[in-house]
Amino acid sequence: MASLTAHFSAMARNNRWSNHVLLRAVCSLQPGEFEAERTSFFPSIAETLNHNLAIDRYYLDALAQGGVGPAAFHVFEPYREPQALTDAQRAQDEALMAFCDRLGESDLDRSVITDRGRNGQIPERIDNLLAHLFQHQIHHRGQVHAMLAGTSVKPPQLDEFFLDYDRDPEIARMGLL
Repeated sequence: MASLTAHFSAMARNNRWSNHVLLRAVCSLQPGEFEAERTSFFPSIAETLNHNLAIDRYYLDALAQGGVGPAAFHVFEPYREPQALTDAQRAQDEALMAFCDRLGESDLDRSVITDRGRNGQIPERIDNLLAHLFQHQIHHRGQVHAMLAGTSVKPPQLDEFFLDYDRDPEIARMGLL
């Protein structure tokens, strides 16, 4: 049985691959489709993906106790071009993979402070923060996936990471195995 730290490292790699596949599709959009108003939690593909990146920065800062706190998303400048957003998300995903790869089992139940601004300094367990972060990414990637169905780009397959049967060969080419 794999350890929970190994699972989080695998989830970080899945996160990197899923963002890569989704953002590659987004980079193929026709002019105007990235920022076009759509029906979803956030009103466009651009706003949804920028939200994901801002929240990734917030939670990784909390996990690493970097001290940025809510400024990670309050001063976040949204990316207006898909390729620039792709590059920024790649760097964030690689930082998350490195964080997860450094975790020891004893780190998982350790609490770190999440700065919730006016709501206070809230201690959260590292394992719970990571589980939440991965769920948050999956949630919003699913929304972008659905929004792509109303564009010129076919929504890509995003669930071929863990099983040997249908694993995308690009995962190995990216060095994520």
